[in-house]
Amino acid sequence: MKIKYLTPFIALAMTVVMGCNPSANTSRETCNLSGAGATFPEPFYSMAFDAFTATNGHQVNYGGIGSGGGVRNLKDKIVDFAGSDAFLSDDEMLEMDAVVHVPTCMGAVVLGYNLPGISELKLSGEVVADIFAGKITKWNDVRILALNPLAKLPAKTIIPVFRSDGSGTTFVFTHYLSQVSEDWNSSYGAAKSVDFPVGQAAKGNPGVSSVVSQTPYSIGYIGSEYAFAQHIAMAKLQNVRGEFVEPSVKSISLAASGSMPSDTRTMITNADAKGAYPISCFTWIIVYREQHYADRSQSQAQATVDLLKFMLRDSTQQSAKLVNYAPLPKSMIRTSLENIKQITFDGKPLE
Repeated sequence: MKIKYLTPFIALAMTVVMGCNPSANTSRETCNLSGAGATFPEPFYSMAFDAFTATNGHQVNYGGIGSGGGVRNLKDKIVDFAGSDAFLSDDEMLEMDAVVHVPTCMGAVVLGYNLPGISELKLSGEVVADIFAGKITKWNDVRILALNPLAKLPAKTIIPVFRSDGSGTTFVFTHYLSQVSEDWNSSYGAAKSVDFPVGQAAKGNPGVSSVVSQTPYSIGYIGSEYAFAQHIAMAKLQNVRGEFVEPSVKSISLAASGSMPSDTRTMITNADAKGAYPISCFTWIIVYREQHYADRSQSQAQATVDLLKFMLRDSTQQSAKLVNYAPLPKSMIRTSLENIKQITFDGKPLE
C-alpha cells in the first residue's frame, strides 16, 4: 500500500466511498480507514500501515498534508484520524468534541544545511533563532565562527528554508526557539504557522529537504527521517548541558527520560538529560473519543481502535528504528493503552 497524498477535497471524497465490506477470507468486515496530517511520520506510517493491512485486512489511506490540515479534517469530521506532531492546545480542544491523543513514535527536528566543503557544523539555539529571525545573515558571522573555530565558513548569505504549510514540525521547531531565545518568543512565539521574516518557503518535510539539498548555503528545519534518508548534512546542536549533540535514534530517545502526563500531551524540546538531542518530539494520532460520527459504522470505529493498538505493539515500535524513528518509552505505551479504553461507540467501550 502506497501512501496517497490527500487534499482536503480528496479526503472528503474518500469518506463518501469508504466503509466496511465482508471479507472474503474471514467472517468479519474489512474496512477502509482514512487519515491525514503530519508529513514527518509518513515513512514509518507507510511501513506500519502496510503491516496492519497484512495482519488485519483493513486498508489505511493517509494524506501528508501537514499537521494543521489533518487537524482541520478531523475537526470537520471527514477522516477517521489526524496525524500531528503537535498536540492540540486547550483552546483547540474546546472547539472540538473530546479527543484522545495516541503517540506513535519519537523523532526530531534537525537543522539540515548545504555548505560546500563543510562536513561539520555546530550551532546553539540562540544562533539558530537569530538566523531564522534574519539577525544573522552571513555564514562567517562572528557568532557562528566562535562555535566552529576550525571551519572555513564562507562569506555567503544564509538562506533559511521554512515550511509554507501549517505543520507540527514548525510548532516543534518554534517551541524550541521560544525556549532558548526570549527575542524569538516575544516576536514570533510557537505555532504551526509562523511569519518568518527571511528565507524561502517549501511545502512539507519533503519540500524543505529537497530545497536544502539543491540550494547551496541554505539551512532548513526538517523532520529527522527525511534528513537521514537523503543523507543531508545535519548540524550538531548544543543542549541544555552545553553538549553539542548529533541527532540519532539514541540521542532522540534520551530526551524522553522524564515523567509524562496522563493525556500524553507534552513537549520534550530542550530536555535536561545527558546526551539528549534538544529538538526531539513525539508525534500523535488523534481520534475522537466518541467514534459514532459522520455515518461511521461500529466496524470502522473498531478498526480504528485496532489500528491504534497495532501502532503500540512492541514489534511495530521496534520496526520504527528501521526507518530512523525512536520507539516510545514503555511507560508512554502503557498510558496510551489505558487511554484507548476511553474510546466508545454510542457510549459503549470498544475493545
